[in-house]
Amino acid sequence: MKATLLGRRIPGLPQQLSLATFLLWAAATLVAATLLLPVAYLALRAITAGDSAITALLRPSTWAIVARSAWLAAAVTLAATLIAVPIAWLTTRTDLPLRRMWAILTPLPLVIPSYVGAYLYATALGPQGLLLQLLEQPFAITRLPSIYGFPGALFTLTMLSYPYILLSVRAALQRMDPALEEAGRSMGYSSWGIFRRISLPLLRPALGAGGLLVALYCLRDFGAVALMRYDTFTRVIYVQYQSFDRAQAALYACLLIGLTMLILALEERTRGRASSNQGSAHATRPPLTIALGIWRWPAFAFCSAIVGLSLFLPAGMLLYWLVRGIAAGEALTGLFRPTVNALAAAGVAAGVTVLAALPIAILIVRRPGPLTRMLERLSYSAFALPGIAVALALVFFGIGYARPLYQTFTMLMLAY
Repeated sequence: MKATLLGRRIPGLPQQLSLATFLLWAAATLVAATLLLPVAYLALRAITAGDSAITALLRPSTWAIVARSAWLAAAVTLAATLIAVPIAWLTTRTDLPLRRMWAILTPLPLVIPSYVGAYLYATALGPQGLLLQLLEQPFAITRLPSIYGFPGALFTLTMLSYPYILLSVRAALQRMDPALEEAGRSMGYSSWGIFRRISLPLLRPALGAGGLLVALYCLRDFGAVALMRYDTFTRVIYVQYQSFDRAQAALYACLLIGLTMLILALEERTRGRASSNQGSAHATRPPLTIALGIWRWPAFAFCSAIVGLSLFLPAGMLLYWLVRGIAAGEALTGLFRPTVNALAAAGVAAGVTVLAALPIAILIVRRPGPLTRMLERLSYSAFALPGIAVALALVFFGIGYARPLYQTFTMLMLAY
């Protein structure tokens, strides 16, 4: 299109660049520059490590941390996929009992912070947890297997992050043209054959996007791995910061960013050319509901178990500790102001984040190319940065270059 606005040429802009596109690029560039602030800070601090940085890079323990972090991210992504894909298919394509209720309940674990979820799982399922107390007297069980370490981190992060894949796959299934599945059915394919040959290849972009979010969620998580005592990048970074070795901590954070970029490259490579946009709103009709038959109640039990473990168990433990605290005389009046502050910060941060994401998202879709791909990777890589690294980078920026913003609500919004 010509560089016009309401029929007028915009002076100084190229022939093919409209004012709207120019503003989009300006906003996206500003957002990208903001996202680069923590990265620039970490790079500067890592450089100050000098020779010790090279020594740390050559240390076997460093690459052991890389392997542990990557292994946890891969395992959680696989486990979350094995949970999310069946639930998405059951709630969009079958006569699953109460499927509308499951469609509402299954995404809710996203509201549970990982450190809260890990604490609740540890107190419920740990070697001396509430489950042991319930089993000890009637069954004479004196100890349960330890939940700490890799199994606990895998279980906690899977239960809390599978909705990322679920929501993405559900949306793709709902947009998919049912004529494609009907054509497979007319060719004699079974329900499993239709899913494997037709639906699954078309779900590849949705699986890639959801899996990417899960992997990055695992790489940046601190609460779950800390409480489950499993050493990954975030836990090691925190220990280094606590010991005032900021340069080494920044070096580990840079390695985390590098691992994130590798995951982004792998996701883009495996995404393929499949499009998740199958059909449009005016062309798509409701798909044929598949009768599960004898599998109806096993499917119901599967959804019940997942919702019970990921939502009702943590919620029940919270209620248990709340009642126990009130019975012990704990007062709730002091929680009013922190609750209001948290809701206000979350609401404003959500709005600001949406406004920041819009120009990048529009450019990625409408102006695909090397620059927009770089913006997309930068946006995802920022999601993998540990919160402590972002906070310290912005504190450094506020003290040195933006003193009026230091320790203000605006700086908190910038961090979110």
